[in-house]
Parts: sequence; structure tokens; C-alpha cells
Amino acid sequence: MGVISTGTNIAIITDIHGNSSALKAVLNSIDKNKQIEHIYCLGDLIGIGHETNEVLELLLSRKEISFVTGNHDEAVLKIIEGKETNSVGEERVHHEWVASRLDEKFIPFLKSIPKKQCERINGKDFLFLHYHLNEKDEFLSIDNEPNVNKLDKFYETSKADVICFGHHHIVHHFKSKEKLYLNPSSLGCSYKPLAPYAEMHIGDSGQIDVAFIEVPYDNKEFLLSYQKLNVPAKDFILKIFHGEQHLDYI
Repeated sequence: MGVISTGTNIAIITDIHGNSSALKAVLNSIDKNKQIEHIYCLGDLIGIGHETNEVLELLLSRKEISFVTGNHDEAVLKIIEGKETNSVGEERVHHEWVASRLDEKFIPFLKSIPKKQCERINGKDFLFLHYHLNEKDEFLSIDNEPNVNKLDKFYETSKADVICFGHHHIVHHFKSKEKLYLNPSSLGCSYKPLAPYAEMHIGDSGQIDVAFIEVPYDNKEFLLSYQKLNVPAKDFILKIFHGEQHLDYI
């Protein structure tokens, strides 16, 4: 377990999904806040988007980022390793396409990413993970009706005061007497040309302030490139994950 004694201002990013245009916008926003000392990236770095190598290059150029792995990261890595994966049909073909374009130099990094990270920051215990895990360390299915009571029950044996996760592409911000739950929403998948993330201040006395930020960026070239590159499952992806914004640019 790591301990951060002075890093009271952190940023939370998640679900970049191979969108380097959105990632650049968010990193620029974080850099403008001179107080941010560490970034936690909560998985699904790749998959869905087509800028796989660009995203990984950007992330690994920074020293102040901690990572956990996501289901798409795992699926692509399993294909590379010749292991069984849960992806089937168009999703499987898409993951194979992403795997085929992945620069081999990033494979050791993807293999090294843990499922969860624990940190103690200014007297508060933090748990960072892509999504809720069962006893076998497998991701649970998305709960489309999350609430604080269900989350408290699931994490009742966890000593974490703050649980940060992603996977579900909507903002979660729940607080009970015992815990704070936070999901800043997907950085790389949105129905608007906005890239969301969260900044958090942990005071010396343990009080926590959260700011949810949406950074405008130009997503035109990113969206139109799905057609140019003939990305597998492009029609499904553009509709479900980007709200068919590309039609505004045709």
C-alpha cells in the first residue's frame, strides 16, 4: 500500500477508450491546476477508440499517474496472449483489430497493471478500481440503478473511506456516513464534445472536496476517422458511445 503525505490534490480519470484527443484536453486542464500532484487512471485505457498507441504514449510520458486495469484492457491483452476472453461477435473482432495495431512495446505495461490500488491520503483510505469486483476479482455487471445503500452494503467489509471507479459511463457521487463513492464518467466516450474528469482536494483534517470538470475539445477528426480506418463495430460504437455526433460533421 502506498502512502501520500503531501499529495492532497489529485485528479481522477477513467475510461479513456483510445481517445487521445480527449485525453490531451484533460491533461492540459490538469496541468493548468498547479496544485494537482497525482493522477489516478481507473482503467479502459484502450478499446472502443482507435488511438490506442497515442493514448498509451501520452500516459506513459507522465510520471505522476497510477493505473488500474479495465475490462477492455484485459480483453485486448488476452487476445494478444492467446487466452480466452469474454468478448464475442463484433466486440471480439473489434478487440482483435485493436490488438493487431497495438505497438508491442506497450504489452509489458498492460501486463503490469493491477486490478486495484489502495492509498492512504491525509488519513483517508482510498480504493481505486475500474469497477466493483466479486470474490474472484472479476468485474460485476453494471448496476444501472446505483444508490448509496447498495454501495454501502457491497463495500461494508472494506476499510476504504473513499472508493473511486469507472466503467459505467455516467457520473456517480454518493456519500454516506461511512464512505464516499466517486465515478467521474468516461473521459473518452460522450454524447458531446466534452471530456469529463474529477479533481479532489483532501484537506489536512481529512475533509474532501470534489469538482467534476468537463473539458471542451474538437472531436471531429477522431469521430470521422472511424470510417476512414474502417474500425470494426464502428456503427455501433458511434451510436452507442458517441451519440452519432459524427453525423454533424458529414
